[in-house]
This record gives sequence, C-alpha cells and structure tokens, in this order.
Amino acid sequence: MSSPSQLEVPEKWQWFPQARFGLFIHWGPYAALGRGEQVANREHLDHREYAARACRWNPQHYDARAWADVAVRAGMKYAVLTTRHHDGYCLWDTATTDYSSAAQAPRRDLVAEYVQAFRAAGLRIGLYYSVADFRLPAFWAGPRQDPEGFGRFRDYVHAQVTELCSRYGRIDVMWFDKAEHHSALDWRSAELVQTMRSLQPEVLINQRLGDVPFDSLPEHERRTGLGTTDEGGSVIRLGDFANSEHHTHGHPGMLWESCLVPTWRLWGYAIGERWKPTDQLLDNLVEVVSRRGNLLLNVGPDGDGRIPAEFTERAEQLGRWLQIHGECIYGAEDGGLTEFVTYGHQIVRGNALYLVIRHWDRRPTLRLVGLATRVLRARLLTNGQELAVETQPGAVLLHGLPAEPPTALFPVIRLECDGRPQAEPWARGPYYGTLEHALTLAQQRGTSVWADGRER
Repeated sequence: MSSPSQLEVPEKWQWFPQARFGLFIHWGPYAALGRGEQVANREHLDHREYAARACRWNPQHYDARAWADVAVRAGMKYAVLTTRHHDGYCLWDTATTDYSSAAQAPRRDLVAEYVQAFRAAGLRIGLYYSVADFRLPAFWAGPRQDPEGFGRFRDYVHAQVTELCSRYGRIDVMWFDKAEHHSALDWRSAELVQTMRSLQPEVLINQRLGDVPFDSLPEHERRTGLGTTDEGGSVIRLGDFANSEHHTHGHPGMLWESCLVPTWRLWGYAIGERWKPTDQLLDNLVEVVSRRGNLLLNVGPDGDGRIPAEFTERAEQLGRWLQIHGECIYGAEDGGLTEFVTYGHQIVRGNALYLVIRHWDRRPTLRLVGLATRVLRARLLTNGQELAVETQPGAVLLHGLPAEPPTALFPVIRLECDGRPQAEPWARGPYYGTLEHALTLAQQRGTSVWADGRER
C-alpha cells in the first residue's frame, strides 16, 4: 500500500488526509416523521401526501452555529450536508423548483446558513447531492423508456449542481449518491464533473458518478481532472476519492472515506434508534485511519433541527480523547505495520509508531513483535509517562505500564523510532507472518504431534 505522501496528493487536496475526521449530516423533511431518511420509499408512502407534509415542514430550532459547535468539540475538521436526498426536497433557494426550504414553510436557505456557520467555525464545507428523485417517473423509466423525460430530468440535475457550486463560495467536497440506477453516459457525468471543475477548481468529488469508457470521450476531454484511469487505460472512474458505506474496508493506493452511522442502521433521525457506545465509534475512527482513510461520522438532526443529545454526548467524548491523542489521527500516514490485534491498532506518522490499546490487560509489560526499526523512546501519550524499552530478537518489550488504564477509552503509546517505522519482512504477511516464518517456528519445535515435538 502507498502512504498519502506517496499518493502524490495535489496541494489543494492535502487537507483531506490531514483532516481524517468529518461530520455527515442527513437532514430534510423526513426527519419530522422520525423513521429514517428513506421513510417515504421504504414504507411506500403516497408521494402526494409526503410532499404536502414536506411543504409544511418548518424546523424552528435549526441553528447551524450549534451544529458547527458540536463538530468542533468532536475534533472534526469538515462536514457534508445533504442538500437534497432521494425524496427530491431541496434545502437551498433553487430557481429550478418550488419544492424547497426557501419556497415552502421555512422561507430560508438552509444550505446557506450551514455554509456560513461551518465556514466561520473553521470547518471545510461539503455538500451531498442525490441525483435520484423518487417522485419523478422519468427517474425510474430512464433514458430507454422515456428519453425525453429523462433528458429534462438530467438537465434539472445539472442545473441544481451548478447552483450549488456557484452560490456559496469555495466548496471543498461534492458528495454524490444514487447514480448507479443509470450509466455515467446517461447522466452525462463527465460533463457534470467538468462543470464542477470550472466552477470549483479545488473541489474534491467522490467517485459515485460512475465510470466512462476512455474512448467515449472526445480527445480534448480525456484529461486526468475527470478522475482516475484504470490500469489498462480503458475506463475513467469519475471523481477523486472512494467511499465505503456502512463498513471500514479500505481502498489501497487512493484517497478514501468511510461513512458510518453512530446508531444501528439509519442515517436520518429515527425515534427509538439504538446508539453505539463511544468506544465503538472511536474504534471505527482508529481502524479507518490505520487503513489510511477518513471517517465521516453521521448524525441525523430531528425534525425541529436539533442534534440528538446522544450524539452530542458521544461527540464530546471523542473530542476530549482527540485533544490528548489527536497527533496519532490527524495527518496519519500508515497503520497495521505488524500483527497487533491482541492489543489494538497501530498508526504511523513520521518517525512515530502509535500503539492504540483497545484491550488493556493490566500487565506491566507489552510485547511488540515484527518491528524492524529501532525504538529510541516510548511514552504513554495519555498521561506522559515514560516507558522502559527492551530490545530482543524479533521483539520490543515495553516495561512500566500501569495496572489501571489511564483513560476510559483507548490509551495510546508513542514509540519514537530511528527512522520511519518499518516491519520485518516476515511480519508483513497474515497474522502468523509469512509461510516461511511460520514454517521456521514450527521446525524449531520439532516434527511430531507429541507435546515435546519429538518423534517416538
């Protein structure tokens, strides 16, 4: 795998792997129903009844400054707001439809308020946009069954994205969803990317607008600014970073982001949803960062615009942990250097190897195997305590750990190394090392099934 520095990330995007932690906000009129962001289609509600209720939706307690404050206290560095979800309702003052917060009951541009508040708080600005609109027959019929209707709908989508990229100053992230129902050629996704590049030269675009055959583009449009090209050069994957939704699987060799919910399942506000504990959310963050990704942690504000107290409590706990341990998260470059699952996670930044301890076993000594780089110094980052370092063949022993964990969440040990931390060649395989290493250890024991390894 390549580290972010080896990815040759353009300077305009280097903030992204430095940030590592962001806030995803799923919010719209569906929040007033309290059964998730896709309640209309999951429960097959009548579109007209849903639209009538959406037009009456008027969140009296929406204060984007309060939302931004929660994000800052959590240690987050950017945010992404759903400007329009699959229900088609728009949170900004659009000229393309009256189905918006500006034209209906709120009489407010909710996106503008979000952008202003989060930018003032020092956070990077991201906008989510679903290209789907489940109300419209043309979306479902598509360009084969209704070419004229789909063409109008596609123009509507392009016009709305142009508005979002034109009205709010610098946009750092454009986050698309639901393009998979039709091809990138049907959506004219390459054209849409070019429009965004012209309006927002520094924007990061996620890779959910689809793939286009390289040969399908005019020669003057075959430029790297559209996205990434596969190894054979036959397909361009539009956009700049990959997403993992509801899981933490990495995308080696590229910028990527995991978007997760702090609840059991739903993205939008849901009454009675169960909440994950803070240590599980922290484990998600550390795991994603150790795989060179970002965590975009979701919240679904309620129908009145208030962030649930359960989320705020967990966000503040994460923020307090990051105040002490943030150096192993922000700008992290690598992780999973050697086998460490019996204790927790590893993260590399510069010449430091951070050991994030999920399982504190109350023993005074920790044994780390497979590290090739010499350890100069070890310190318990959580409380500043120095640890004694003993080097053995194939292992490093850290002595002097306290019996009681120094934090209710994950303690962190920082190893200062004589150069960038590297693993022994035998330690770069699966949990048992390379096959050759496992064979050598077994041969040292003996060949028989008897306890002492000797043949009878």
